[in-house]
Amino acid sequence: MPDEKKKTCFVVQGFGKKTDFRTGRVLDLDASYEVIKDAVEAAGLECIRADAIQHSGVIDKPMYEQILNADLVIADLSTSNVNAAYELGVRHALRPRTTIIVAEKQWHFEFDVNRNAIRTYEHLGPDLGRREAESFSKQLAEAIQTILANEDAVDSPLYTFLPDLNPPALGQPNAPAQPADVAPIVAAAPAAAPTAQTEATLRVLLDQAHGAMTQSDFGTARALFKTVHDMQRGDDARAADPYVVQQMALATYKSEQPTKEAALREAAEMLLTLEPVKTNDSETLGLWGAVHKRLWDLNEQPADLDEAIYAYQKGYSLRNDYYNGINWAYLLNVRAREADEAGRPADAVADFVLARRIRQDVAATCEALLEDAVERDDEHYWILATLWEAAVGLEDEAAAAQWKAKAEAAATAGWMLGSTREQIARLEALLATSPLRHLNA
Repeated sequence: MPDEKKKTCFVVQGFGKKTDFRTGRVLDLDASYEVIKDAVEAAGLECIRADAIQHSGVIDKPMYEQILNADLVIADLSTSNVNAAYELGVRHALRPRTTIIVAEKQWHFEFDVNRNAIRTYEHLGPDLGRREAESFSKQLAEAIQTILANEDAVDSPLYTFLPDLNPPALGQPNAPAQPADVAPIVAAAPAAAPTAQTEATLRVLLDQAHGAMTQSDFGTARALFKTVHDMQRGDDARAADPYVVQQMALATYKSEQPTKEAALREAAEMLLTLEPVKTNDSETLGLWGAVHKRLWDLNEQPADLDEAIYAYQKGYSLRNDYYNGINWAYLLNVRAREADEAGRPADAVADFVLARRIRQDVAATCEALLEDAVERDDEHYWILATLWEAAVGLEDEAAAAQWKAKAEAAATAGWMLGSTREQIARLEALLATSPLRHLNA
């Protein structure tokens, strides 16, 4: 006899790194998905997320088919994802049972959603720590098995409060009403076969783009991220995923094509769609700062320096983000030099001292983050690189040598180390003439 078809679980969730605007934290939803996927597969189901659906047209049709037909739906509402909340509502309207809600522990539980059972997990940094991942995955796998085994349990609030409601059946508009617990879910006709281009799913394209970034092939990475961006957006500019826009902008300005300045201005145009002046997304602010920092390096236009300082300062203030903090400190040294050369010693001293204090705070943050960082991970490198730069800025030669050695050993891509060395060389040049000399004059 042929094997029984494996049941499916559709995961409603964003992907990539997303900012939780209530807390200012950046969460890696791909890391969350891996834990959810482990639990689903441990329970014997096939796991699917929207970015892995092969399709030849817009994503909406196969996505709604999954929401309707999947044996189980897990909706992750972390970072207050409006799309995930909407799709959860669709599932609750279509199916009376087999829906699980999960969220990161610091997510704000809205009144209507809070009436449902919500299983929480904890991000101990951008992603889950090993112990938390193992614990949550085990608990979720047990919950999946229990829920699928209990055919009488109703978890949709709609069918709980309207028990006489019959769920819809696709393809049977005139079918007689049936009890909720036996209503058939008729599979839709399959979507048209994907073309050669769409055989490469969003996930595959993203993996290829990330691989190109690791190899410093920024032109290829930019093209791949742009393909993902265009596939997601279609004719609706509002459908663009912020994470993809951010990565596309990063790859664009790193490519330096056709020229450094042209690439930076193109990246700035991309980031404008994320409203950097209004946003509370520290990743967007960090990229906006990076673009204008580099434009300042090219042209030394005061407006670019001011824009970069604004972005880094806001990004750091929002969530004590070390990347924004260390770059804010660096640009304060740049502005201190400008003030010193312009004959404004008080302004120069003020910025110089503030830069030192920021580095002290950033170093403390990074040392705490090292406890949960995964070795040989990109995040691990940037924490070490930041500690190296902070030590140089604080003129602590012993600490700088220590963190330099560790950062060099942890670099996962050549461009990372090159970028850090370039920044530190510039910082050392800035520190060569300290405005604090005016205090002894």
